[in-house]
Amino acid sequence: MKKLPGIFNDVIGPVMRGPSSSHTAASWRIARTAVDILNDKLVKALVEFDRNGAWAPNYREQGTTIGMDGGLLGLDITDERIRNTESLAIEKGVKIDYQVSSFANAHANTVRLTLWGISEKKIEIIAVSLGGGSFEIRSVNGFNLTLNGEWHELIIFIQGKPGFSEELKNSIPPDIEFLFQQKEELTLLEFKSSFPFSPEFINQFQNYREITELSVIHPIMPVISGRQTEMPFDSLQSMQEYAEKNNSDLGKLGLIYEMCLSGLNKRELNQKMVDIIQIIHRSIDTGLKGTNYTDRILQQQSHLIDKAEKEGKLKNTVINRIIANVTALMESKSSMEIIVAVPTAGSCGTVGGLLRAVAENLGLNNDELVKAYFAAGIVGALFAQGPGFSAEEHGCQVECGAASGMAAAAVVQLMGGNAKQALGAASMAIQNMIGLVCDPVADRVEVPCLGKNISAAVNAYSSAIMAISGFDEVIPLDQVIETVSRVSKSMPSCVKCTGNGGLALTNASVILKNKLKER
Repeated sequence: MKKLPGIFNDVIGPVMRGPSSSHTAASWRIARTAVDILNDKLVKALVEFDRNGAWAPNYREQGTTIGMDGGLLGLDITDERIRNTESLAIEKGVKIDYQVSSFANAHANTVRLTLWGISEKKIEIIAVSLGGGSFEIRSVNGFNLTLNGEWHELIIFIQGKPGFSEELKNSIPPDIEFLFQQKEELTLLEFKSSFPFSPEFINQFQNYREITELSVIHPIMPVISGRQTEMPFDSLQSMQEYAEKNNSDLGKLGLIYEMCLSGLNKRELNQKMVDIIQIIHRSIDTGLKGTNYTDRILQQQSHLIDKAEKEGKLKNTVINRIIANVTALMESKSSMEIIVAVPTAGSCGTVGGLLRAVAENLGLNNDELVKAYFAAGIVGALFAQGPGFSAEEHGCQVECGAASGMAAAAVVQLMGGNAKQALGAASMAIQNMIGLVCDPVADRVEVPCLGKNISAAVNAYSSAIMAISGFDEVIPLDQVIETVSRVSKSMPSCVKCTGNGGLALTNASVILKNKLKER
């Protein structure tokens, strides 16, 4: 069965520090999982990027090293110390090297990670970042597998012994998924579970002398997989039919979707969303108060809107608040403060900045805001079933474009619109962003990212107003999302977050990049 993207696992989140969810958060998750697989005290790591991949030109500037170092050193991604891991690595006696190499891979964001432990253990993994912080470890010591951080996993390497896996099958509980592969004299056993493995289950393997390695891998995503219940809709059309039949708005549909996917109840999911919203609002407040960070292009600008209003240059409007909020979120991101990637770090300003401004303008309570975020979440889940959120594969149309569609649907929810209007608003908003390239100046996620986030938010606001007023979106949302995937195939890789095209090649960008290197 095809894996459905979760609102909390794939769309709204991760909670993180760093400039990029695909570079920083995914790298952190890959590294943390790799350390679990090593199952030994780490002493050395070699991190390699393919020279033809998207990460090779900008892995330092876009925060891949920040996330990777933090994960290898056992830091939480929200830990303040992740800003500077070099001294901590020295303190812990861990040597971390980075290298651009050549190796076979099938994804633009691929990393080869080799770890050595204090007991002379060694593992080699191949992993990919899928956008928005999602990841997959696709190979461990040459064995193909899929680890995505959503399960409790047990990996065992054994020497030979044909029939070992058959013998084992009889003792495996029905709620544990069991896979095995054999290569010559080495066999890999892989167990997946929605719940932690009992000590008794793990201890039974201690009787087998043929076992060479046993690793318990802990889930790293917010929601554990494998606890889902039947979904009442499985397509955009059936979702719309369900909404009309049950008089459900899009916020309710988002909540139902996540309840069925996660196995969590309404109270638990609402509380998760409340926590997320609080973090986003704190990030806005942090940005508005002022942030400082050396390695960035743009210093504080979010306060300039309020300053211009006080000087009489501008009148206080909801658009002004949107611009200030979006800018504040982007400034928090660029100064390594804690933010929520919605749906990515590079587009984190759009949804949060817009929804806070509109909710405050309409005088709405927190419950209405929670519903709006679930409306945004289910649009994001539909988008994730299509192209996903990797700018390295599809350009910024899947970051700011997706965020704009999510935000438009959420604003309709705040305005009291129905599910059809919210989905129509999402369609119109994304239509206006199709073909948007990703060409960050000086390889920083700041310019033109700030302007694109602001444009995406205002586009979402106008799309919501059009939908509420009865404007016709003409093209259904699912067909718009399909078009994004189709258009991305005709976009050259140089405008897909590689720093090799667009504004990144201007003289001003080159000068900035050189200046930043000197700091």
